[in-house]
Amino acid sequence: MLRSLVLATLVTTATGAAGLGPLPPLPLLSAPDALTVTISKSGHPKADGTYRLECGAEPRGDHPAAEHACARLARFAKEGKDPFAPVGTDRFCAQQYGGPAVAHVTGDWRGRSVDARFSRANGCEIERWESLEPLLPRVRG
Repeated sequence: MLRSLVLATLVTTATGAAGLGPLPPLPLLSAPDALTVTISKSGHPKADGTYRLECGAEPRGDHPAAEHACARLARFAKEGKDPFAPVGTDRFCAQQYGGPAVAHVTGDWRGRSVDARFSRANGCEIERWESLEPLLPRVRG
């Protein structure tokens, strides 16, 4: 009896309840990307502050360039790049100063947690900042 019950369960699980083939996987509900961006010392009082950005079916939040910022993040995703990755320790960076601007980005992007800091302390950090414009404001040091 137990053997029949186990076999019936295995057959039903493998073929679907009506014997019409395997059951399709449940769709995964993906939450929109949600980021908090804090900017300070940019030299532009209107750019400094904390902004919320949500990139889903349509951009939401109070980020001043929400639509363009979401489009930029979507390009990174399409290219398979991580815009929040720190500068590699093996890189040589030009010793140039791009100004005192700093940014902190936290939240969720593409299903993973983000906690990234940005500055303009050298050539590599300036390049990293500028690659994220307009998520981060345009700053010229």
